[in-house]
Amino acid sequence: MTSPTLGKTLIIANPASRSGRGAGATRFVERFLSAYDSATDSFEVCRTRSSGDATIRATQARGYDSLIVLGGDGIIHETVCGLMRLDRELRPALGIIPMGSGNDFARSLGMVLNEPQTALSQIMSGETRPCDIGRVNVRDTGELTYFVETLSFGVDAAIALDTTARRAGDSRQEGASLFATSGVKLFSHAQKGWPYAASFDGGEPISGREIIFAVQNGPTYGGGFKIAPDAIVNDGLLDVCLNTRVPHVAHALALFAKARSGRHVESRVVRTLKARSIDVRFEGEVPPCQVDGEGLTGSHFAIDVMPAELRLIWPGRL
Repeated sequence: MTSPTLGKTLIIANPASRSGRGAGATRFVERFLSAYDSATDSFEVCRTRSSGDATIRATQARGYDSLIVLGGDGIIHETVCGLMRLDRELRPALGIIPMGSGNDFARSLGMVLNEPQTALSQIMSGETRPCDIGRVNVRDTGELTYFVETLSFGVDAAIALDTTARRAGDSRQEGASLFATSGVKLFSHAQKGWPYAASFDGGEPISGREIIFAVQNGPTYGGGFKIAPDAIVNDGLLDVCLNTRVPHVAHALALFAKARSGRHVESRVVRTLKARSIDVRFEGEVPPCQVDGEGLTGSHFAIDVMPAELRLIWPGRL
């Protein structure tokens, strides 16, 4: 429901996001909330300094009514993983001020990207509603993690990890253009694929060689590539996109280009489906894996959706 105040509010901000522009965005939010004390009952700002800081701080968020994350998909992922360590009734409502390169989860919500003033206005006029998240159990190691937007294996995961490394190396490209140039480079070497066996909702296993195996809560990854065009973050389902055979390089590159607008799903070498739970096991060489842009290692994964697990501040009309 729409609320005129965010209550007691915690802001977790990544000042380094969007090549340092997150620092200015954080200062703007501080100035705004200090000037308009009716917007919150009180607020606190936590600036992250290194990987994992957002997770640690989010685990300490009991007693807050709202938690606003400022940054890209990585800090949102960290924050949600921290919130999941709290009992459900203790988790604050989550709001997003997107200041990243990809901003795919924010796209799924309809947030204005990389404009903190407008995004904060969307939050202030928004309403709190439930949102699903994905859960991943790495059977090999016992590691448990979560995703708000995307989990993938194969070449698309390698592309996501490559873009993360290139951003850390101060690449001048951002978002979809960065993802596209990494994609052309890596798809050119995608010729064998990785053997897998998978079952969906406990059904009969299927097997094959994958170059793309994407499990989506929202429709996009890579800064707007519509890998699962029909995915909705609050429908209680995960959307899966995978190849049914390994196409030759030219065909793979053409499908990659079509994925920008979601037209790759029209191809006979692409299969899409919806499921509540997925079990996938890889044999031999372990494929690259990413979860919301962060690397994950393993060969056997149990994946499921947690419906309406988060209270999310959905953007209001401006």
